[in-house]
Amino acid sequence: MRLALLAVAMLFAGEGAGAPLSTSINEGRPVFTDAIPFTITGTAPPNSTVVVVLSGAPAPPPVQSDIIGTWSLTWTTPLKTGTYDITAKCNGESVTQLLRVQLAGNLQRQSGLEPPPPRYAPIELPNPDAAMEMTDRWRIAPPPYELDEHSRGKYDPYNKNIYKGDLPWKDDWFLVLTGVSDTLAESRTLPTPSGVSTERPASFRFFGKDNQSVFNQNVDVSFDLFEGDTAFKPVTQRVKVTLIANLNIVKVEEDAIVKPDVRRGTRRSDAQLALQEFFYEKKLRDLSPNYDFLSFRAGSQPFTSDFRGFIFSDTNLGFRLFGNRDSNRYQYNAAFFDRLEKDTNSGLNIFHERRDQQVAIANLYAQDFLRHGYTQEFSVHLLRDAATTKYDRNGILVRPAPVGDFQPHSIYAAYIGEAGLGHIGRFNIDQAVYAVFGRDSLNPIAGTDPKLRDHDSVRIAAGMAAVEVSYDRDWLRPRVGLFYATGDRDPRDRTAHGFDAIYDAPAFAGGGFSFFNRLGIRLAGTGVSLVERGSLLPSLRTSKDEGQPNYVNPGVRIVTAGVDADLTPRLKVLFNVNSIALDATESLEEVLFQGDIHRHLGEDISLGARWRPFLNQNVVLSGGAAAFRPGRGFEDIYESKKTLYHVFTNLTFTF
Repeated sequence: MRLALLAVAMLFAGEGAGAPLSTSINEGRPVFTDAIPFTITGTAPPNSTVVVVLSGAPAPPPVQSDIIGTWSLTWTTPLKTGTYDITAKCNGESVTQLLRVQLAGNLQRQSGLEPPPPRYAPIELPNPDAAMEMTDRWRIAPPPYELDEHSRGKYDPYNKNIYKGDLPWKDDWFLVLTGVSDTLAESRTLPTPSGVSTERPASFRFFGKDNQSVFNQNVDVSFDLFEGDTAFKPVTQRVKVTLIANLNIVKVEEDAIVKPDVRRGTRRSDAQLALQEFFYEKKLRDLSPNYDFLSFRAGSQPFTSDFRGFIFSDTNLGFRLFGNRDSNRYQYNAAFFDRLEKDTNSGLNIFHERRDQQVAIANLYAQDFLRHGYTQEFSVHLLRDAATTKYDRNGILVRPAPVGDFQPHSIYAAYIGEAGLGHIGRFNIDQAVYAVFGRDSLNPIAGTDPKLRDHDSVRIAAGMAAVEVSYDRDWLRPRVGLFYATGDRDPRDRTAHGFDAIYDAPAFAGGGFSFFNRLGIRLAGTGVSLVERGSLLPSLRTSKDEGQPNYVNPGVRIVTAGVDADLTPRLKVLFNVNSIALDATESLEEVLFQGDIHRHLGEDISLGARWRPFLNQNVVLSGGAAAFRPGRGFEDIYESKKTLYHVFTNLTFTF
């Protein structure tokens, strides 16, 4: 019997000598396992020593191949779920294969490895000559039809570029350099007082010529350096800096408009350089395998507290905790801003000057709230605005407001609200409701307590509501909406019922194309505005940028209707009509010393267009025209029935 076994062994050994076996692992296929221990098998020359090494794990003892050239190794060392490299070495020959470990109890994900082909079928490689080894996935070239075949080198933004974050700058660090040129030219007619030193001495009317023109040029340079693969998960850490250079030119036709000093004439030119953004962001921890995370961001940063920017939308100095939960179904923010002063003419931040106004914000977004496709937000805003005195760069008093009993006063206010955005069937619903409570130590319009009680403070209790309903039909979106902010019907009753925001930028009722929303309309001879530029609220502030919120104001009611038309992928047209009325006129009458002002302000009709010639954001041309037809209330205030106009063009280049 022993002689027979020896003969068989010699026979196999002879065949092996004629065709020596090479070293292999699992017949050249990846190894899969869902449990430990597991067995790794392979081939090697008969009676040879095989050393098996697994990446990142202690090396096990060598194994011996048998007389027919097969070997096996039982792996017992604990491993985590993941992908590893197995290397087998024998007689100077080395071979490497992949090992995929997927342990029970972990989140099951689709394997990045294709299942092995059947053992009885040959491996078919489609177009094997096209196979190319890649060092990483960043350098996989897209097909030619996705590229500009005439590349302009490292400054070409349309092809892969290390300066645009397409390729890693170093390890997992990516760099994005962005340059933006934003050019605005607009012409408008607004009620303009002629004053005692009028540009035309023969003029006897209180209001003079109303033509005004504005040119504004911003050049932004942004440096954004971040670590991590943001295509799949939040950044690990990030540094961003944005520098903005501004040039603005204003031309009017009456004296004492651009400067209080009438000798300065009717034209003003100004330039400003601002460090607008500078922040550091870091991910604190992952909260689940689904990329739920918690991060913080510290420094001057952009933040909008709701969908439409009704309460707070600014880029300013602050600290923010943010993240998500439940596979991104819930998003949350907790932010604190110690705001910087803003430049009077450019609206940019002044890096070295604090505003002495603090804002704390907490909000929560819940997707698929009550029904699929609807996102609900709940928020709380806290405001502290200290008692300060401030003259702007043009020499005009902006804090406190120069009306009534104006003395430095502090404001403490809390906003509680909810907002929703989504669709119910084919209808898109966008709504918001806010209430504000607090105390103003001495509102200039309310003045001191007429009953001579111990304090002159005013209690704040006001509200706001907005809703827009739209319907998508092919390339058209008709929409209707309502906007309501409560007004104060008794300025002297020690309760302020007029709603005002902290720093709003509402994209509502026509947004930046609307006459009433886009342009600030001053109240002649008072130092305050009926409405500020970029706001829907007739708050009677001195300035949205530098003034304090004012809760003794007339409030507003706006009925809006319009249609958005995507005429082509490049061209979008927007048409909007607003009917605007004050909610209460008593506070306005108090400021103007004028009675019986009608509530109806007028109708605002606007038409705008946005053109993207290259189907991207590199070149965007926007423009619009708007007309404001005064109602009885506007006529009472400005003594004119003349229709006001506004035309603008905005050209943006981004590289």
